[in-house]
Amino acid sequence: MKHLHLVGLLLLSFPCLLLCAGIRREAEALVKWKASLASADESLEPWSLANSTSLCTWTHITCDLAGHITKLEFDLTNLSGTLDELDFSAFPHMEELIMFGNGLHGTVPAGIGNLMSLVELHISLNPYLTEIGNLTSLEALTITSVTLTGSIPPTIGMLTKLRPMMVDWNTQVGEGIPMEIGNMTELNTIYLRGNYLEGHLPGTISHLVKLQELYLSENQLGGHIFPELGNSSLLDTVKIAENNFSGLFPSSICVGGALRVVDAGYNGFIGIHHLTFQHCTTLQYVDFTANNIVAELRDCFTEHPGSLVSMAFSQNQMSGTLLTDRGEDFLCNRTSLNFLDLSSNALHGGLPKCFWDMQNLRFMDLSNNSFSGVVPFSMTCQDNLRYLLLASNQFTGTFPLGLKKCKTLFALDLGGNNFSGRIPSWVSMSLPELNFLRLSSNMFDGIIPHEIFQFQQLRVLDLSKNKLTGPIPDDFTNLTGMAQEQKNIAFIYPDRYLFRVRIQIIWKNVDYVYYLLIASMAGIDLSGNYLSQEIPKGITALIGLRYLNLSGNHLSGCIPEDIGNIVLLESLDLSRNQLSGKIPQSLAALKSISVLNFSSNRLSGRIPTGDQLRTLTNRSIYSNNPGLCGFPLEDCINSSTPAQTEKSLDEDREALWSYCFVAAGFIFGFWLYWGIFLSRSETWRCAFYQYVDNMQGKVTKKVYSCISRFWAGGSE
Repeated sequence: MKHLHLVGLLLLSFPCLLLCAGIRREAEALVKWKASLASADESLEPWSLANSTSLCTWTHITCDLAGHITKLEFDLTNLSGTLDELDFSAFPHMEELIMFGNGLHGTVPAGIGNLMSLVELHISLNPYLTEIGNLTSLEALTITSVTLTGSIPPTIGMLTKLRPMMVDWNTQVGEGIPMEIGNMTELNTIYLRGNYLEGHLPGTISHLVKLQELYLSENQLGGHIFPELGNSSLLDTVKIAENNFSGLFPSSICVGGALRVVDAGYNGFIGIHHLTFQHCTTLQYVDFTANNIVAELRDCFTEHPGSLVSMAFSQNQMSGTLLTDRGEDFLCNRTSLNFLDLSSNALHGGLPKCFWDMQNLRFMDLSNNSFSGVVPFSMTCQDNLRYLLLASNQFTGTFPLGLKKCKTLFALDLGGNNFSGRIPSWVSMSLPELNFLRLSSNMFDGIIPHEIFQFQQLRVLDLSKNKLTGPIPDDFTNLTGMAQEQKNIAFIYPDRYLFRVRIQIIWKNVDYVYYLLIASMAGIDLSGNYLSQEIPKGITALIGLRYLNLSGNHLSGCIPEDIGNIVLLESLDLSRNQLSGKIPQSLAALKSISVLNFSSNRLSGRIPTGDQLRTLTNRSIYSNNPGLCGFPLEDCINSSTPAQTEKSLDEDREALWSYCFVAAGFIFGFWLYWGIFLSRSETWRCAFYQYVDNMQGKVTKKVYSCISRFWAGGSE
């Protein structure tokens, strides 16, 4: 009986022994791994075998009721080392492993496949994807910003309980997405953005009937998309931009009835079926920027206008007009529309008046089309309108009077049209928040109103290629947006379309598409007009300018002496004017100048030298200025540096004139003395006079010759 009692006690204590042994093993595995680290955060100090009985009180650890570790989390913890010494087999009860932003490097050992109870894995190291396929209990997977090698293995299809799968911004190289992904029928979110995935999109994705979000942007996927992409009745978001997809966009995308976002820009789609979006009752965001779509614009819009918030079809081959046969606009009943980009297409016709009544419209880009006619004067310009880009069309008439009501405009681009008449003086008062104003390549005439320089926030002013006359206004005190360096701050359009907002400027003598996110840009372009008189000296107070172009006018006088005060200048073009005098020495102080043009003026003297100026070796930037000399042109004669040369010439001229006066005085005194002394003898007196006259002639000729040489040297 006593033996039976002993056996019973042993049997009862055996599970406790196993439990204690399991917990002890977990503690030993963690302490061993801690010892392998090069350095560890002080929060790991409690990790010690001496404290193994209180394992559940250790930092970064969560336990179950039995005392086993169920969660290990190192999120933004300061560690240095690898996971090589961490024995994953010691944690059979672990359900969550989170390791983000902690300083660990290297790979996750293959033993991660032993975490059979793991439900959530969030990691920024490089795991073995083939082993992850063994984690059949996994419900959430996040792997980001690592260097994965090989393709996504077919074994990932074994994760049939997985709901969100996020493998973003890696360098995954391989054939692409395996067909076995169709077995993961619980998937509701797929994030595979910013990888190097190739191949086609597998049609088995249509089996994922619970799919809500599909993010595949910025890969190298290609080919046609299978027609059944929209099978899921829950499909909310499809983002497949910046790939190589081609053919027709699938017409069944809205079959599920829940689609809200489509972003398919920067691919090679050639068309959209005219019924594709007709029944998308919930569609809010559409972006097909930079494809090869040939279609009628109105075929790309849903018949249910209330939901549409944003639509981009720029850089395609869309045709048609914005007006119906009855003169109405099929866009005008989109009362929620706040972003509209139809730029760079083949659209034509006039603008409907109703455009200006859209109370939510913040951004409209119709540039690079064939729109024509007069911009409606009756526009009311709602308070939300921030960006109005109508460049490179065929609009006519005067500066649109209706813009006077656009109090919140941030960017206005009317360049490349046929606008004419005067630039109104009310622009700065009526548009106080304007940062970008482009009126180039039109037919505006008259003087530049001095009010144009009253914009306190203006950073880009382009009035080039017009018929403007008179002087450049000389009061720059209110241009505070150009009087200081601008920082790269993303504040201009705070939503998902920020990177789309762009404006075209001439930057470093070439057409440049300038993204408004780059807030550091500041410049003035008044080139190609008929402006006259001097360059205002006050312009040198605009130290935030990065480019200044006044070329192709009738400007005269000297270049402002302190032009070098504009220390951030990268591009300066004063060519094809009538400027005279010297190039100011302060130009040598410009450290960032990379484009410079002083050609076809009347400049003279030595070209300034400086470290950055020595890199500008193209002689043409100083051409057609006969009086210029010095690098990179021919060197100036008898000189080393401009200051030393002028000082030396002045000193030499002063000394020469002194010698001349001394010599002349000596000759005159000598002649007078001997003339009196020899006055008694007529013969001697005449002979002496003859000798003195000859000597004086020789001295005079010599002096004249020296003076001529010195003056010639000075002028060179």
